[in-house]
Amino acid sequence: MSVIENAIKRLQASQVAAAPARSPSPAARRPEPTGETTTSTRIIPIDLDGLRSVGLLPPAHQEREIAQQYRQIKRPLINSALGRGVEPLPQGNLVMVASAVPGEGKTFTSLNLALSMRLEEDVTVLLVDGDVVNPRLSQVLGADDVRGLLDVAKDPSLSLSSAILQTDIPGLSFLPAGHQDPKATELLASARMQDVVAQLSRQDPSRLVLFDSAPLLLTTESHALTDVAGQILLVVRADQTPQHAVLDAIDTLSEGKSVSLVLNQSTKQPHSGYYYRYLNRKADGKDDAS
Repeated sequence: MSVIENAIKRLQASQVAAAPARSPSPAARRPEPTGETTTSTRIIPIDLDGLRSVGLLPPAHQEREIAQQYRQIKRPLINSALGRGVEPLPQGNLVMVASAVPGEGKTFTSLNLALSMRLEEDVTVLLVDGDVVNPRLSQVLGADDVRGLLDVAKDPSLSLSSAILQTDIPGLSFLPAGHQDPKATELLASARMQDVVAQLSRQDPSRLVLFDSAPLLLTTESHALTDVAGQILLVVRADQTPQHAVLDAIDTLSEGKSVSLVLNQSTKQPHSGYYYRYLNRKADGKDDAS
């Protein structure tokens, strides 16, 4: 039995029968943090050739094929986030991209998914470097020396908008990881972080927020993000990820979460392409494959 099949069985077994919790009423939400409201004016250029050279974009000869793969991957996520044809998930516009262990392709997935999603009509994308231990996105985008997620979580006087950077790609903005802190886990699990995430979720109903998270079995920081994300995309590398690692990673996720599995670098599915296969655990415990 394949890693994916075993993972789906584990997801089904762990799924609670109760309906997913509804979004809290406006009265129950925490007030938005106060403080400076200065918006960052820095625009970071996205060097597509440079990203391709470090393996974060597909080779030019596979670009069209991979773009089609991401069109298939993004559709259920967008529908669940914005309620297009389905009931919208609570905080479904917050999507966490994670893996069990390093080297699965989660950062590749985060970036390419963001670039694909931003092509949607009436949708913008905020890409967040949530891997505060190894902030590769911040490094390759030249934003590892500026304030970011951890800084905003640590300092209530900093506004969220002051840390969000615009890019030269229309519809795509970026929130760096920020300056590293030994209390990163506590900061990400703090009430202040809950406020920050609530802002991300409701500031712009048409904005999709993608978190590039640390591997679930490697750090504790990633677990704090799983609690606030409305959807989780788990990247599994074909023929490499140990089956027990995938199952252990799934066990770390809260029951009732909407979890999707992406099989990366698979050559065994002639109709699903070279890189990805998409599987989705619905809120009712059933699984769709496409």
